[in-house]
Amino acid sequence: MDIKVGDIVARKSYNCDLIFRVIDLKEESNGDKMAILYGEEVRLIADSLYGDLVVVDEREKKVRKQKDDDLLEKSFRLFRQDYHLIRQKNEYHATNGYSNDQDYFQIPGRVLHIDGDPLYLKKCLALYEKIGVPVYGVHCNEKEMSERVGDLIDEFRPDILVITGHDAYSKSKGKKSELKAYRHSKHFAQTVRQARRKVPHLDHLVIFAGACQSHFESLIRAGANFASSPSRVNIHALDPVYIVAKISFTPFVERINVWDVLRNTLTGDKGLGGVETRGVLRTGMPFKKNNDD
Repeated sequence: MDIKVGDIVARKSYNCDLIFRVIDLKEESNGDKMAILYGEEVRLIADSLYGDLVVVDEREKKVRKQKDDDLLEKSFRLFRQDYHLIRQKNEYHATNGYSNDQDYFQIPGRVLHIDGDPLYLKKCLALYEKIGVPVYGVHCNEKEMSERVGDLIDEFRPDILVITGHDAYSKSKGKKSELKAYRHSKHFAQTVRQARRKVPHLDHLVIFAGACQSHFESLIRAGANFASSPSRVNIHALDPVYIVAKISFTPFVERINVWDVLRNTLTGDKGLGGVETRGVLRTGMPFKKNNDD
């Protein structure tokens, strides 16, 4: 079996439960061939012995993609229902409950999304666009995020910051309570701390941080409003988008119930959690239509 970088594979020892993209191949000092894997649908990074891998054929890839697409569509429909309810509520408040001819405009929160995976970033940006969230995306290695986040905040002045990529807990490196046992949680936590040095207040910059199996408690303590993963489970690649979209479209005068944010995500409260947070949407009027006459 010839496995190459870029192949889509599954692990036999895990009953092929998840599919991965091979991002690197290396040989250990004892001669074992190892593959470094990124999850195709979840934000998980893993090591695997070469011999434990099986290449996923095109038919199986299509079956799994269809299941994932169905899940995404269900979540998107739920989000759209929420969004329409929010718009109706905003319209009521903007007009003081009276019908009139005055048009108003809305400014949803701007998002800066920093992602350790360029393919996931591309998928996320497509979903932001579909939902209508203004976003600027940056691909950045997890280990370099803390060095870059300050300048990026200065440049883009976001209302919402997403810090994500790949992560994993390794039992061989320590207990679940120990930060050293996680692949990138310490880098995410340091990036959050650097961001909070720029914008200390939780309602002036809303932060989501983390990936699969991340050390939830350290991310919240560092200053994140929302983070993964309370039960150290895998999170879906697009979960951060649904969280920040809810925040982006909730008026700044309202506080967001944490469960209201989590219930339309693909992972739920086992993989995601947070603290009570204000929305960031602002409504204004009048709205002047372009008229060159």
